[in-house]
Amino acid sequence: MNIQSSKYFNPSSFQSWKTILFAALIVRLIAVVFSQGYGMHDDHFLIVEASSSWVDGYDYNHWLPWTETNAGHPEGHSFTYVGLNFFYFYFMKLIGFSDPKVLMFFNRLLHALASMLVVYFGMKITEKLADNKSAIRVGWLLALLWIMPFVSVRNLVEVAAAPLLVYGCWLLVKNESWRNFFIAGMVIGLSVSFRYQIGVFSIALGGLLLFQRKWKLFLAFCLGNAIVFSITQGLVDYLIWGYPFAELMGYVTYNLKEGTTYLPNQNYFMYLIVLMGCFFVPLGLLMGYGFFRSAKKYLLLFVPTFAFILFHTIYPNRQERFILSVLPLFLILGVLGYDLVKDSIRKQRLWRISMVAFWMLNIPFLFFASTMYSKKSRVEAMYYLHDKSNKEGRILLEGSAANRVSMMPKFYAKSWHATFVERTDIKQDLRVNPELDFDYIFFFDEKDLNKRIKAYRAIYPHIQLAFKSEPSGVDVLLRKLNPRNANEYIEVWQTNFKNKKKSE
Repeated sequence: MNIQSSKYFNPSSFQSWKTILFAALIVRLIAVVFSQGYGMHDDHFLIVEASSSWVDGYDYNHWLPWTETNAGHPEGHSFTYVGLNFFYFYFMKLIGFSDPKVLMFFNRLLHALASMLVVYFGMKITEKLADNKSAIRVGWLLALLWIMPFVSVRNLVEVAAAPLLVYGCWLLVKNESWRNFFIAGMVIGLSVSFRYQIGVFSIALGGLLLFQRKWKLFLAFCLGNAIVFSITQGLVDYLIWGYPFAELMGYVTYNLKEGTTYLPNQNYFMYLIVLMGCFFVPLGLLMGYGFFRSAKKYLLLFVPTFAFILFHTIYPNRQERFILSVLPLFLILGVLGYDLVKDSIRKQRLWRISMVAFWMLNIPFLFFASTMYSKKSRVEAMYYLHDKSNKEGRILLEGSAANRVSMMPKFYAKSWHATFVERTDIKQDLRVNPELDFDYIFFFDEKDLNKRIKAYRAIYPHIQLAFKSEPSGVDVLLRKLNPRNANEYIEVWQTNFKNKKKSE
């Protein structure tokens, strides 16, 4: 039987944009269902905890000026993206949804659908600048790159801004119409409002247009930026703080004074390593070469993308997630740039070999990343409390065995007024404060667990195991690879100290 002509197998289907988009949607839906939890501190505690607490009349991070515990000045957090999450949680509450896991399922779904724009407009950009064959290559990489589904369903502002950035870039390359540049300015201006650092991308783009003396396009782009940024940062901050651009000024002030000393990193090649590392070796090296090779022909996209990478490289505070906003553009330029030099059989063969090696590594990584339940033990431990009557009480986080505890996500218990007390040293009093009684004790780690529980039985004779919270398999693996990943086992014990008082 001729496989090529079989109705069950049609190679041309792999050249179809619909097939690529369908594949991208499937892996993102898998991530929506299985990739629960949160990836890092910022995508949960700075976004979900803040916005959902506002809906419930609480201010988790004390950002709002009318909160008694507010610092009295803006701390430099844009309200745009967290505000959109606030409206999402507010709407869901209006229509009767309150279960934290249900809320986050639909939250992940919305982010997954938004990330589809990156795949579609990434292909549109590539087809416009090169041809359909290159667009297909870019499409498959954007659709199935192992890291994309996992980060696409997170509340990472760096990734949430990417669909806006890629769509804005499509408008720029579509044609040199002042209307397109005006709309692109508005869209990219909104992405800047999501994440202030994208302002480097926008400024570099405007500077390029100015240098090329494209006055009309420059003015249209800048006007679009100014209008959206004035509304999202000027007007919103005026309504909250009483003067415009309050949070932007707070952000600049903080970074000038303290930002350079926060998590310093001396690796100046870190971001290029991260970008190329996403494609493994040797494809990552070819993508890096292609990126720089694209500079001359695709200046409009290269200059702002390179400026963004360069800014983060120079700035002392370096974290891997900071560069994710331009990962799609690095990918696009990497493919386009290498296409310019694939003029020999040797270079074409090198590309094919690199792609084979990439897919052999990418597929298993894609499976694990798309099904990874991150920070599972913390989420499940708190979720256990979400329908309990005494979830707003005092909770002791007992981590004396490993000398640390993890920050617990109150959102999953809806316990905004719960009091957390930490015990991370065996020399501390068992209650930390002898005057305190606790409703629950969260025992972190399995080391000396029975011994620690026995010690608390002397204080709470009615203590009983309520819930065991196991870390996910990937969490365990990550902790073994790097012990700094505190993805620990947690046991929730209910003290029943009120019963003790009654018996006395």
